[in-house]
Amino acid sequence: MRGNVQVYNPPTVQGRATVRFKIADNPSEFDQIAGLLYRTFVEEIPQHSPNSSRRHVDRFHKQNIYLVAKAGDDVVGTIAVRGVRPFSLDQKLGSVDTFLPKGRRVCELRLLAVEPAFRSGQVFRGLVGEVVREGRSRGYDLAIISGTTRQTKLYRHLGFEPFGPLVGGDDARFQPMYLTFEKFLSAAPKVVSEGEPMSFLPGPVPLAQSVRDAFAKPPVYHRDAEFQLAFGRTKARLCRLSGTGRVEILVGTGTLANDAVAAQLSLLESPGVILSNGEFGQRLIDHARRHRLPHVAIESPWGHAFDLAAASEAVERTRATWMWAVVSETSTGMLNDLAALKAVAARRRVKLCLDCVSAIGAVPLNLSGVYLASGASGKALASYPGLSFVFYDHEIAPQPERLPRYIDIGYYASKDGVPFTHSSNLLGALDAALERFDTDEPFAKLNEFASLVRPGLRRLGWEPLVEEPLATPAVITVALTNGYRAKDIGASLEKQGLVVAHHSEYLASRNWFQVSLMGHRSAAPFECLLAALGRLVHH
Repeated sequence: MRGNVQVYNPPTVQGRATVRFKIADNPSEFDQIAGLLYRTFVEEIPQHSPNSSRRHVDRFHKQNIYLVAKAGDDVVGTIAVRGVRPFSLDQKLGSVDTFLPKGRRVCELRLLAVEPAFRSGQVFRGLVGEVVREGRSRGYDLAIISGTTRQTKLYRHLGFEPFGPLVGGDDARFQPMYLTFEKFLSAAPKVVSEGEPMSFLPGPVPLAQSVRDAFAKPPVYHRDAEFQLAFGRTKARLCRLSGTGRVEILVGTGTLANDAVAAQLSLLESPGVILSNGEFGQRLIDHARRHRLPHVAIESPWGHAFDLAAASEAVERTRATWMWAVVSETSTGMLNDLAALKAVAARRRVKLCLDCVSAIGAVPLNLSGVYLASGASGKALASYPGLSFVFYDHEIAPQPERLPRYIDIGYYASKDGVPFTHSSNLLGALDAALERFDTDEPFAKLNEFASLVRPGLRRLGWEPLVEEPLATPAVITVALTNGYRAKDIGASLEKQGLVVAHHSEYLASRNWFQVSLMGHRSAAPFECLLAALGRLVHH
């Protein structure tokens, strides 16, 4: 330092240093941004007056989100994103909305500055890619900018389109331009290929950074005391969340947990009743067939409530001792009536088994009195797929003569839940995800998102297949009419980096698509999705 003037050492020439992109979040980065803005907009482009500190702090500094390109510790490029109206271009041109495509959520880009040694276009392209990623996460789908006339060709190459008259003084002329995010994604896919699409799939679901960080820790030996302590904590959290006394954690998906439930039912050597009103109810029937369980299937139309009267009659007629059903039917978005199922089971004195794979974490559960219930880590709990659970309250003994050891719940219980090699990484991620469920905030969030998305779909003319109060807040299934094709909607959204479920055979054959609300933490992605769907409908 010389007085209050910082000596600037130019960064390594691009190509000799790896450039990475991030959101500025520390004092050193903000100080370097101010220096770069001074050199760009005071010394190079005479847009602002000189000052002794050789720093330029923008008048909207507190409202700006600064995205930066860094080579080592050096900030070599920056751009600011701002979503607060009026924009600076509003003040120069009047409302810019008259120049822009309708139905957009707009943000403003400001203060694009790149060190001369890094002006090959790749840093600029990378910064705009970061704008698209960060903007989409906040619900924006169009950005406006005052682009210097010196770089008009580069702006156009990235998909920017000019609008309105030039602004600025004679020494610094700028062309107002806008960029639709889908055009950038289409024109420059390599820029965003390392990022993630905005997912509205029912699995895998978006993951919090704390969950990713927990998964990335070095693995721990499953016989180690540290693992045993973490394992017990995770099991206790699962029991509190489900209202049960015991749980076994299996390395596998929800299908494995349902196989384990079917294996336990085979020990009863008595008939049962299975209720189905969707794809995953049909899969329970398939589990029963494969395990050769004597049963009667009570099948209701997809998207309709269970016929509990028929189920009760079937129990009485066949002298069934067990009943099996799905709580949250992911294929249709139906939330089946848990209290009514428990009441029928209690009245008929049968053992109730439940598939709660998509219910746990989506709605508050009280599985007390339930004989066996399955769950999984990769749905509404918002962790990595790969762990599944069987909940119960009674004593279960090992059955070495009758069951394969991998699905013998009694064997798990006899070995304190860890009979085989376990994954500390999956367990750590699950435990991090379960921390959210110390309060009811995750349930409130899902209901908040559902109250936004359901009316939004209706405004587009698309009714959810299942209406409240029979609907789960976790997944919305849309049965398309009026000539729309689910695969075409899915393909159009994918070009914009938005992914909805439509590929599964049971969806494709019915021309359905789904929007999953699981794993998201804010409403912005859903606002972005609804805006994209609105453009598709009104195109």
